[in-house]
Amino acid sequence: MAAFLRAVPRSPGPDAWGRALHELWCCSGQDPRRWVGSRPPASKEKPPGTETETFQMVYRFDAIRVFGYLSQLKVAQTALTVVALPPGLYWYSQGLMTFNSLCLAGGIAGFALAMLCWMSHFFRRLVGILYVNESGTMLRVAHLTFWGRRQETYCPVADVIPMTESQDRPQELFVRIQQYNGKQTFYLTLRCGRILDRERFTQAWLGEKAICFDQDNCNTTFPGP
Repeated sequence: MAAFLRAVPRSPGPDAWGRALHELWCCSGQDPRRWVGSRPPASKEKPPGTETETFQMVYRFDAIRVFGYLSQLKVAQTALTVVALPPGLYWYSQGLMTFNSLCLAGGIAGFALAMLCWMSHFFRRLVGILYVNESGTMLRVAHLTFWGRRQETYCPVADVIPMTESQDRPQELFVRIQQYNGKQTFYLTLRCGRILDRERFTQAWLGEKAICFDQDNCNTTFPGP
């Protein structure tokens, strides 16, 4: 028995796992404590020539952090629900679970997957921060990924459909940022978000005409360029 115990390899302790994870994070150059709203990662869609440009923040949706945490929580909850299915099948084969209980667990897992797909589809298109470069020719959209992390997408202003040419109205809860090429659509809320630079925001997206943001008080408008 003593020889057998010496032959079995010992599992690494917490210190060894900690050192391994620390080396992995150091080599990858990523901070494990990075959350939504922290330093933005490099975008895969970053066009050439924008590395030296200065971007001005024109819009911010402060609740984007909450949506990021909710997205991460939903991913974890769905994973736990799906992982619970194989044990349920085993218990059913052993007669420890009824067929109705197994169907209920499968229905809950399916509903969780469907909700995850729907929420991810919306959260990945919800604008958290909107930037415009100094020349007013490029939009930088900060939004969420499937995992609830921050991602940035660059959109040329010339490809963005102005609100005056779309069917959306500023009084709606969510309005769309669409492109002529139909590449990607984002959702922006003017009711809950804050416009930090009205002039740049108007020139970049709202079009040339003045737009009323309040039906009850139409004196509050954003004039076009």
